[in-house]
Amino acid sequence: MSDQPLKYKSNLKLRCYTFGLNVINLIDTLPNKRSSWVIADQLVRSATSIGANLIEAKASSSRLEFKRFHEISLKSANEAKYWLELLKDSKLSDSNKIDPLLKEVTEIGNMIASGVLKLKGKNF
Repeated sequence: MSDQPLKYKSNLKLRCYTFGLNVINLIDTLPNKRSSWVIADQLVRSATSIGANLIEAKASSSRLEFKRFHEISLKSANEAKYWLELLKDSKLSDSNKIDPLLKEVTEIGNMIASGVLKLKGKNF
């Protein structure tokens, strides 16, 4: 049982899936305003795209294609971070709800970036 948090920490696909679900739950709490709709649409697309592209990478036909899906996933993580920060700074949602999501997407992005660097053969 004590290994459970450790396994979650290292299971990138599970973390992406959970992050997507948490973003969907956040979006359901946003005010019914046009600005919220626009941001919510972009946020849900980018947040769920992170994990979807990692799943697509599994079916890649080449190492180059595999790397490309990981790069797209990283770009989606960066985009989701942008939309979360915009939600927070516009005060459309409480920062107590957004801060944990920002922390998680930053960690996910760092994990993906590390993998992309390894795929490119750059060890930092």
